[in-house]
Amino acid sequence: MTVAMYARRKQWPLDAVTVRLRHSRIHAADCEQCERTDRLLDHIDVAVELTGALSEEQHARLLVIADKCPVHRTLTSEILIQTRLARSDEDPLPAE
Repeated sequence: MTVAMYARRKQWPLDAVTVRLRHSRIHAADCEQCERTDRLLDHIDVAVELTGALSEEQHARLLVIADKCPVHRTLTSEILIQTRLARSDEDPLPAE
């Protein structure tokens, strides 16, 4: 969605975006750019197919934009998840 919105704003001839993902778990020791090597890591391979009469420069720029989408940024940031029991008579997610 981020790539399509960017292309529309630039009035680039993007007809379609197809994203394919493959998830696996790898040993951190096999990850050259990882800081920690003592655990398993989630590894996601992403293939982005851009359909349309785009130049090589436009392809390259849209690939950069793909890495700036909110989902990508969330998945590559440090995440804190807090799970709690909710009661039916209260707001399940009270304001902090």
